[in-house]
Amino acid sequence: MKKLIVSFLIFGWAVTLKSQNTGVEKSTIGIQTGILGIWVHSENRLSPQIALRSEIGLDAGIFGGSLYYDGTGYLLIPTISLEPRWYYNLDKRASRSKNTSANGGNFVSLKTSFLPDWFVISNYENIDVINQVTVIPTWGIRRNIGSHFNYETGFGIGYRYSFAKSAGFAENESDLAANLHLRIGYRF
Repeated sequence: MKKLIVSFLIFGWAVTLKSQNTGVEKSTIGIQTGILGIWVHSENRLSPQIALRSEIGLDAGIFGGSLYYDGTGYLLIPTISLEPRWYYNLDKRASRSKNTSANGGNFVSLKTSFLPDWFVISNYENIDVINQVTVIPTWGIRRNIGSHFNYETGFGIGYRYSFAKSAGFAENESDLAANLHLRIGYRF
């Protein structure tokens, strides 16, 4: 009887070692970079499958061949984003023994960003940007590489509103906006 009880205890201990948290992490902080920028982010759990991601960073852009700039230029502008994310497959990934730590799974989100005209880093002088807000529904994935590194990709099409009147134009403008990102990051 003692052998049976000890066997059950060892089995139960081994099962608890293998199990992982299948919900969204309570809080995670990290930094990510991609082809067009660098960002610092924090994700906080709102429910077992929903997290609120807040992000601040620098979005990059490349321009050239226009009427005003005869060469090729680059710019970095600040951006602030809030993004509720629904991680819809964490339980399925955990049941297949896939790594779900640091919210490693597929997600659907509503990325809301503000790009202010606070400053611009560029190889041209006197570059200004127009304040704008974007709201973009996005589908994406995040996967972990080891315990601290991750990569993330996502795609979405949404709405952009530019405050052009404040920059001297006759009317504010709105149009379609895309969110296509591929990032690699480090989690603290």
